[in-house]
Amino acid sequence: MQSHTGSPLSPLSGIKIVEFEGIGPGPLAGLMLLQMGAEVTVVGRPGAGALPQELTPKDGALLSRGKRRVTLNLKREEDRAQALDLIAHSDGLIEGNRPGVMERLGLGPEPCGVRNPRLVYGRMTGWGQDGPLAHAAGHDMNYVALTGLMSLTERLGHPPMVPPTVVGDAAGALGFAFGMVSALLGVRTTGQGCVVDGAIVDVLAMLSPIAQLIRQGGGLESREPSVFHDSPFYDSYLCSDGRYVTVGAIEPQFYTLLLNQLELSDVNPAQQMDKALWPALKARIAQRFAAHPSAHWSALMSGTDSCFAPVLTMAEAATHPHNVARGLYCVTEQGDIETARGLRFLPLR
Repeated sequence: MQSHTGSPLSPLSGIKIVEFEGIGPGPLAGLMLLQMGAEVTVVGRPGAGALPQELTPKDGALLSRGKRRVTLNLKREEDRAQALDLIAHSDGLIEGNRPGVMERLGLGPEPCGVRNPRLVYGRMTGWGQDGPLAHAAGHDMNYVALTGLMSLTERLGHPPMVPPTVVGDAAGALGFAFGMVSALLGVRTTGQGCVVDGAIVDVLAMLSPIAQLIRQGGGLESREPSVFHDSPFYDSYLCSDGRYVTVGAIEPQFYTLLLNQLELSDVNPAQQMDKALWPALKARIAQRFAAHPSAHWSALMSGTDSCFAPVLTMAEAATHPHNVARGLYCVTEQGDIETARGLRFLPLR
């Protein structure tokens, strides 16, 4: 099985992170830093975790594998002192508790900063450290909903949907990891640590400028039909085998190729943005795709400029030739699918 810890270059080699045990985006951010070469130590609590059994990671699961683990009861003074000693010799800290929890334990930014002025103190939460919702419970789709991004998936007659844990928790972890690395770089310049307030809603707002730009041009949240929801050239289509494929041929040259592949020679590519023609053309394209199984369309369109991809299951994604060539996934002896690596860092020459 391929290792997930690092690549030919590990830019965070020598960086030490202490991660206070949590769920979801905090441990994922720790894994991302580990994959870039950091040494991560998890401070675990004694006893069972907070998640239901079916959502609790197995022993040795990907989010914890490769991380050193120590178990401390942070309600005991001697264990808190041990945690502070660990923090004093670390470059960064990750915690995902509700605001005020770490302070009540005596492990907030102030005492940690006294022990280690160069510390980057990372706080991974959904709502952030302040604001009216800061102390409220929440989960992935709640954060996506509040930032307006979930509404972008809504279609007439269909509720808005997002893939579980990806857009909120995982994107939040990625943005938080970016913040941690940025702060670690800042310490090299200033010698002074800081607190990284890693709210998922903040990260999602960071991800919004492209959608905001399209909205400004009338392409989203408009009374007019949208390229992303109503056009015939940007959608998913059902095939004869019950599987879906996607096309996103927005650019004129890609749209022309799509029409050729679908044998729609009577359709004028120059009328691509004539929205009055979209409903009828979408119905024709849907009929074309429904006439053959998804494998037919993959054989015809994969790797071409018609902006095509089949909708794969996670198991299928692990064996797709492109993903295999890039070493993105591995399958354990138990049959579990895991991400095999993070970003690659390669020599310039």
